[in-house]
Order: sequence, then C-alpha cells, then structure tokens
Amino acid sequence: MIGAIAGDVIGSVFEHRNNKSIEFELFRSGSCFTDDTVLTVATAEALLTDGDFAAAYRRWFRRYPSAGYGGMFRVWARSSSAGPYHSFGNGSAMRVSPVAWAFDHLDAVCEASRASAAVTHDHPDGIAGAQALASAVYLARMGHDKDQIRSAVSRAYRYDLDRTLDSIRPNYAFDVTCAGSVPEAIIAFLESEDFEGAIRKAISLGGDSDTIACMAGAVAEAYYGGVPQSIEREVLSRLPDDMLAVIDAFKVFRTAD
Repeated sequence: MIGAIAGDVIGSVFEHRNNKSIEFELFRSGSCFTDDTVLTVATAEALLTDGDFAAAYRRWFRRYPSAGYGGMFRVWARSSSAGPYHSFGNGSAMRVSPVAWAFDHLDAVCEASRASAAVTHDHPDGIAGAQALASAVYLARMGHDKDQIRSAVSRAYRYDLDRTLDSIRPNYAFDVTCAGSVPEAIIAFLESEDFEGAIRKAISLGGDSDTIACMAGAVAEAYYGGVPQSIEREVLSRLPDDMLAVIDAFKVFRTAD
C-alpha cells in the first residue's frame, strides 16, 4: 500500500492547486498524508484483525479527524451506528488497495472490496470503483500485462480505458465520483513507464489530484514491483508511528503468506 500512500502524499499539495503538467517537485514542505492514507491504513488494519471495516474507519477517523474527509463521511464516522449513505464517491476506491494484497484469488479480492466499500459507499458505482481499482492492483501484482489489465477492468466495470491522458487533461475538472476518477487513475498508470511516471501523469490531469495519484500509485506499485526507495523513505518520514506500525505489520503479513 506504499504506492497508494505515496500518491496521496505527493498529490496532497495539488488537490486545490492543480498542475496540468508532469513537471513539478515531487515533495514540498507541505506534502503530507490526507484521508486517503488514513483510510488505506485503516483498511489494512481491518484485514489484519477482525475484518470490521466500519469500526476501523471510525477508529482512524477519530485519531485524525482533520485529514480532509468528505462531509458525508464525517457525519457517518462521528456516529457509532449510522449505516451506509449510498455514496458513489471515490473514497471507496482510494482506500481499497490493501485488499488486493490480502487475497490470492480475484473473486476473494472483489468480495472483500465490496465489503470494504459497502459500509459507506453502497451505491453500485461506489462498489464498482473499489472493485475495479482492487482488481487492477491484483492483476498487476499477479503479473498480467497492461493490455490484459485494461481489457479485464474495461469488460467487468464498463470503464472506457482506451482514452488518452492528452485527450482527458484539457477539460478534466474536479470530480470525486468513482466513475469520473477511477478510470482516469488507471489510464495514468497504463500510460506510465515507471512508478514515478505514473504519479506524475496522474497529478497532471488535475482534479482530485491526491486521490487520483493515490489510486494510480496503488496499481503502479504492484506492476513495477514496488516503490523506488528514495520515494518510499521520503513518504514514510512523513507518517506518524501508529501508521508505520500498521504498514510494518502488513508487510510481515504478506511475507508470511
């Protein structure tokens, strides 16, 4: 999940100051984790423990209540009993990447992705976004090539992944829906040549920059065999100890598996 967190941290300074170029400084003094990272860590913790995604999301929200969550999620997270709110936002997809590493069958990945999404994002598009992103990560880590990933995700979720970034970028604006950001993140990965390039291309679209980069980074990490050490070190240095503990535990879990 370091790839997702790296995309979030690098993209954090561009969310409301879009950069329609791949040329920018990767890390700035204000580069920091946002809700994307908090909830990705929460997903990993749920997978490591009791599988209670709702409890994990609420618990981590309370630890970091000012990380930039959406309004509806904040209302949900402050309640101990609120049910899902039929969201089709990309919050379900930006937090799902650990699921793709926790299971070794695509059906299991899709089922767990549905479970992680449905506690809040029970709209069909919210569930599809989580499943599509997790499927792309899973297929990438299992060695499928880009054409296979494009074809499988397009067929299963009816996303148009044949578009190019150059055709999307000029008119692309802030869009927090799954349908309007998950395909774009996957396309940024598909056009990349390495991990850093995937992050740069994702951010160059503009819009919800940290989340698009988070999603693209999740797939790129799996496809390119990890995150460059220089980027990983910089990202980890910006995270608190409780997040680092979950990340380390998840690494051990994957190694043991």
